[in-house]
Amino acid sequence: MNLKDKIALNVIDVPPSGIRRFFDIVQEMPDAITLGIGEPDFVTPWHIREAAINSIKNGETSYGANNGTKELRTAINHYIKGRFGLQYSAENEMIVTVGASEAIDLALRAVLNPGDEVLIPDPSYVSYVPNVLFAYGVPVPIKTYAQDEFRIHPDNLKKAITPKTKAIILPYPNNPTGAIMGKAHLQELADVLKDTEIIVISDEIYAELTYGQEHISIASIENMRERTILISGFSKAFAMTGWRLGYALAEQTIMDAMKKIHQYVIMCAPRASQAAGVEALVEGAKNGFEDVIKMRNDYDMRRRVILKALNDMGLSCFTPRGAFYVFPCIKSTGLSSEEFAQRLLMEQKVAVVPGTAFGESGEGFVRCCYAVSLKNINEAMRRIKIFLEQF
Repeated sequence: MNLKDKIALNVIDVPPSGIRRFFDIVQEMPDAITLGIGEPDFVTPWHIREAAINSIKNGETSYGANNGTKELRTAINHYIKGRFGLQYSAENEMIVTVGASEAIDLALRAVLNPGDEVLIPDPSYVSYVPNVLFAYGVPVPIKTYAQDEFRIHPDNLKKAITPKTKAIILPYPNNPTGAIMGKAHLQELADVLKDTEIIVISDEIYAELTYGQEHISIASIENMRERTILISGFSKAFAMTGWRLGYALAEQTIMDAMKKIHQYVIMCAPRASQAAGVEALVEGAKNGFEDVIKMRNDYDMRRRVILKALNDMGLSCFTPRGAFYVFPCIKSTGLSSEEFAQRLLMEQKVAVVPGTAFGESGEGFVRCCYAVSLKNINEAMRRIKIFLEQF
């Protein structure tokens, strides 16, 4: 029996993650520095970890409510209202998920029929295209450019819309570029979408990580809340990647469909993780999200250091305003993104991610994550400078 023939075509045709491939190589390479994995280098704050420990000690080890504990849903509701001015029903318009990744998967499977098109900014997070394909949808890239600060241009959005367009993924602050969308830019997109029935899947996982400008959710733009599925989580802002805790908010009709899939596939998010989430939001609100601010300030300092270093060595770099990535242009070397990343890793033991891992528009760029120690950033910049001297 040829088992390969038994694998679903919409799965077998999807290549492995371009990020994980470089990460796997680094694990076998002593003295390598990785700027490749988008993960905070901070440990989850102690009071959050302690809340999970207490949950386990108290025997909270059974299944929980499908859509999340009441305590966490209430905390999320207060947080979303206080930070972004949005009001949702904690009972009917919210679901707690196993990371924001599950929420994206649920959203796509809840709204897509085979052949439906989903608009995706290019470059963007590596999982969007595969997730659309896994849901039997058709990913349609919308190219974005450094000269536009990697924002979606409304004219390009108009051109991409067809009668088959069902949804658009709006991932800002953006991975890999660090781009953000201000209120005026979101309004331009809303003006294009208002006469359509296109669903917006707004991935706002980096909402707390912006520099010099507050995050605005497209759901807060007039007439956009009804069509928007707002997705976020705890991984990035609270340094809780391993806790796998996210959430989604949407109108009840869409949320009911997402809950149905969640009930059969996942059941519920881990109780201990949810207890940690309550602590992160409730105590965070009491102390002005001091932990988040401290980490964000540290990221901002690293952002400025790595940005200056890259520009000084001749790798022109758009100034990112969100997340914790820089996206330098490497076209001056004459290498493709893949060649640059491969040779840099082999010759100088520095791991970056080829821009093409995030879409065709990423050619000529690489992604560097600055959620690593300042010591490693400075050493990585020294090695990259040596690498560039041969070109």
